[in-house]
Amino acid sequence: QVQLVESGGGLVQPGGSLRLSCAASGSGFSITAMGWYRQAPGKERELVAVITSGGRTNYADSVKGRFTISRDNAKKAVYLQMNSLKFEDTAVYYCVLDTGPTYYWGRGTQVTVSQ
Repeated sequence: QVQLVESGGGLVQPGGSLRLSCAASGSGFSITAMGWYRQAPGKERELVAVITSGGRTNYADSVKGRFTISRDNAKKAVYLQMNSLKFEDTAVYYCVLDTGPTYYWGRGTQVTVSQ
């Protein structure tokens, strides 16, 4: 069974930085892509960034130039470096793993941008 464990969320002031990590455990699966979604209170879950096993990336327009996604295929891990954080980045951030036929989700980690 595939499990995703996220870490790195927290409270940060505007303009600050955080780094999220997500590691997949389990066996018998291959990784097509990994990424991050987020959901703010009262809003729908939205894509933040995704990276394929080949290294291709895609970002939401709202985070381009501020967030960087990276991955370690050997560790089955994905990372999200978040810089120049804004109030509107406050949300629960979810890690997602795409194995091709199936998506797996982490439980989420809270990111709060506040003074």
